[in-house]
Amino acid sequence: MMKLVKLDELPEGCISHIISLTTPKDACVCAAISTAFHSAADSDSTWNEFLPSDYQGVLSKAVNPVHFSSKKDLFFQLCCPLLVDEGKSSFMLEKSTGYKCFMLSVEKLNIVWGDKPQYWSWYPLPQSRFFFTSCNLNTTSFSICSDTFDKICKYKYRGDLTYVYEQHFL
Repeated sequence: MMKLVKLDELPEGCISHIISLTTPKDACVCAAISTAFHSAADSDSTWNEFLPSDYQGVLSKAVNPVHFSSKKDLFFQLCCPLLVDEGKSSFMLEKSTGYKCFMLSVEKLNIVWGDKPQYWSWYPLPQSRFFFTSCNLNTTSFSICSDTFDKICKYKYRGDLTYVYEQHFL
């Protein structure tokens, strides 16, 4: 004979596993349902599933150490840009889905004619998250390559590639 069990009567580990199959946003919503759900939704085992499998490698490359009290705390800290790779890259997680976001400084790019002063100027920019920026002086088109793109694509990441720039007219 089967016995019906209310969802919040399940063991916390079982509830935690179910919640870990959703999204970070759903886990936060589940935390408001009941005391049992709150405990399961906040557990390290739930939030460990939302962290990227290589999060320890990312933390080891951080410019500044990341201190956290729980996996949930770590997840939300990683939702803010974290400088990595000697300050030449930035890493963060998208808050509602946990998708990885990378930003590369110009120092991580191989810009065609980047070493030619008649085409490019390189200078520090205090208001930027990265130390150096570049200024295209004399070309209307250019090519960018990066070993980092190859490394990211090697792991079959899905996402968008966006080139962030500021345009100035003289």
